[in-house]
Amino acid sequence: MANFSANTPHDHTAGERIGVLVTNLGTPDSPTTGAVRRYLAEFLADPRVIEIPRWIWRPLLHGVILRIRPRRSARAYASIWTSEGAPLLVNSQAIADALDARWAARMPGRVSVALGMRYGAPSIADAMHALRNAGATRLAVLPLYPQYSGATGGSTFDAVAAVLAWWRRVPALRFIDHYHDDAGYIGALAASIESAWSESGPPDRLLFSFHGLPRRYLDAGDPYHCECHKTARLVAQTLGLEPDRWLVAFQSRVGREEWLRPYTDETLIELGHARLGTVDVVCPGFSADCLETLEEIGIRGRERFVAAGGGQLRYIPALNAGERHVEALANLVERTISDWPRAPDGDTNHNHRAARARALGASR
Repeated sequence: MANFSANTPHDHTAGERIGVLVTNLGTPDSPTTGAVRRYLAEFLADPRVIEIPRWIWRPLLHGVILRIRPRRSARAYASIWTSEGAPLLVNSQAIADALDARWAARMPGRVSVALGMRYGAPSIADAMHALRNAGATRLAVLPLYPQYSGATGGSTFDAVAAVLAWWRRVPALRFIDHYHDDAGYIGALAASIESAWSESGPPDRLLFSFHGLPRRYLDAGDPYHCECHKTARLVAQTLGLEPDRWLVAFQSRVGREEWLRPYTDETLIELGHARLGTVDVVCPGFSADCLETLEEIGIRGRERFVAAGGGQLRYIPALNAGERHVEALANLVERTISDWPRAPDGDTNHNHRAARARALGASR
């Protein structure tokens, strides 16, 4: 039976407050084999991520994968680690901080923001507890995944629901499951590409590279593949690109089964064989730069393209905490919570409520 006794007592002196939970995938605590093993053990144990029967997957994960992959992945993390820590965590925190600063200035005392990672630290549970302790009675969840997949957005919802299952007071909940075609997001992407081109000129090809998924996820009804293509199409239209100037591919595949095609690594080799002088790669599915963008594309992808005969591969950074990106995310949340009540400035009705509650025997 669940024990709800440790929940925060209701405070009748507190006004209504909205909590915004910003989430992202997660990262190891350090670029070491041990830290990467702990991170991968949590990540790859998620049945939303690996849809294989547990009795098959667990022996393979613990008997083979976690004995081999952490050392190799640790070297990759070390190649992009910064003095501040993991780029994904640093950039995600910067996004959350920028949102918090925006709302502190525009809606003082009404909104609290916390960052939670699906795997690793800070955890979603810790972030939710911080929001509850700040007095949030309504919760808006913003996973930084523009395109929905069960392995990302779906898994995030599972984690949020698992925490709420232990709360006595469940807050009103709004969950932003995707924003792949949001005008602000598309505009921010297009502007970031145009900014890169204003400095170095347009490329021979623009490659939109999204994280891959097993093909069977698409066949089972996951909308991710379609949403990736729509994002790329809308950005290309905004930029006024002809169809032969841009293309879509999917990266980061593992294992032997078929994943979403075409594969980014194979595409870069083909473009190199075509002797293209310049290829720009943008990764719209990654809201913040991370291992998959900085190392897989920016280092290994560049090496692969050049080795195949290509000229220059230029990686266009993720939107990170750029002004237009933060504005787009803020507008997205604000539209989502627009009908939630807002107390007038200086309202003291909650003090009257508290006095009445204490008269009825409340402790707070």
